[in-house]
Amino acid sequence: MRHQPPCLFDTPPRRPVLVVLHQETSTPGRVGNALRALGYPLEVRRPRFGDPLPATLEDHAAAVIFGGPMSANDADDFVHQEIDWIAVPLKEQRPFLGICLGAQMLARQLGAKVAPHPDGRAQIGYYPVYPTPAGRAVCPDWPDHVYHWHREGFELPCGSELLAQGSDFPNEAFRFGDAFGLQFHPDVTYAMMHRWTTRGDARFDLPGARPRHHHFADRAVHDVIERAWLQAFLQSWLGMSAVAGFEIAMAQAAE
Repeated sequence: MRHQPPCLFDTPPRRPVLVVLHQETSTPGRVGNALRALGYPLEVRRPRFGDPLPATLEDHAAAVIFGGPMSANDADDFVHQEIDWIAVPLKEQRPFLGICLGAQMLARQLGAKVAPHPDGRAQIGYYPVYPTPAGRAVCPDWPDHVYHWHREGFELPCGSELLAQGSDFPNEAFRFGDAFGLQFHPDVTYAMMHRWTTRGDARFDLPGARPRHHHFADRAVHDVIERAWLQAFLQSWLGMSAVAGFEIAMAQAAE
């Protein structure tokens, strides 16, 4: 008899994950690919362009706010709207994930400061990350380096757990109940890296930024481990046990 590979979708349909993006051409990248591989549909909203955010997450399994070139300190209405809206998953104790700008919005919702580096340094490229014991409790195997694209960082919100530390920006990841904030970008695919390093090449002049060729050379070294970490993190975040065949699906859907 011909062997059939394990199917990730022989389960009842899952509620969608709410995805908040900030540019017309933005995608949820590898995080979106991984969520779909786990059987979660994605519902994309762009408040910057007039999409409303739901008053409750009763119809959603989780929510993710992704990054963007704007600041969590900007005066734009959609920035304030998203920061205020994060109170919904916090109140309802629904899984929430903020990536880069989304993590900074979570920090601001929790009363913490978001600010540029005091010496004007940026992190554009791969930089070391140092998990704390709390971080290893969430995922035991962290990558040595993770991908960044930012020049602001956040203070650790009161009552939260620090999951990972960094160098120029000391707070890399934190947890507040079911809400997680990541300063780095596990969502970036190879195609996204090409776009970012082409369209955002002016950022390479910022102090601390890595030259463009380092991004791809470092990706060849660190990406496999970061991809495996993302797999374990998402399952932990969503409260899932190991899913048969997910490693295969992640490898196929990674880019």
